Amino acid sequence: MDSSSTQRRRMRSGGVALGGMGLLAATLVACGSSDEPDRRCANRTTLDHLNSRECKSGSSSSGHAWYYGGYTNAQGKVSGGSFDKSAVKSGGFGGGSSSSGG
Repeated sequence: MDSSSTQRRRMRSGGVALGGMGLLAATLVACGSSDEPDRRCANRTTLDHLNSRECKSGSSSSGHAWYYGGYTNAQGKVSGGSFDKSAVKSGGFGGGSSSSGG
């Protein structure tokens, strides 16, 4: 095998890898451009982060509800968001944020 065929083979596989990365980037951007805020299932009283199935069952009498925005801390509690969807700014991955000085 001569060096030109080896070089050609390397370039071809490099093009496939770059094409795959472009597809991955496009997918991430498309998935992150939602108007819905990030959400996680939580207990309204204890603020424990729960499995999503607990909220998908549709029973609000259980005290489990969607918690919008925020994050889950190291103790497994939700924080920095709200159970009120309209009180949370949407955006997700790629979402913008703004601030003003004064």
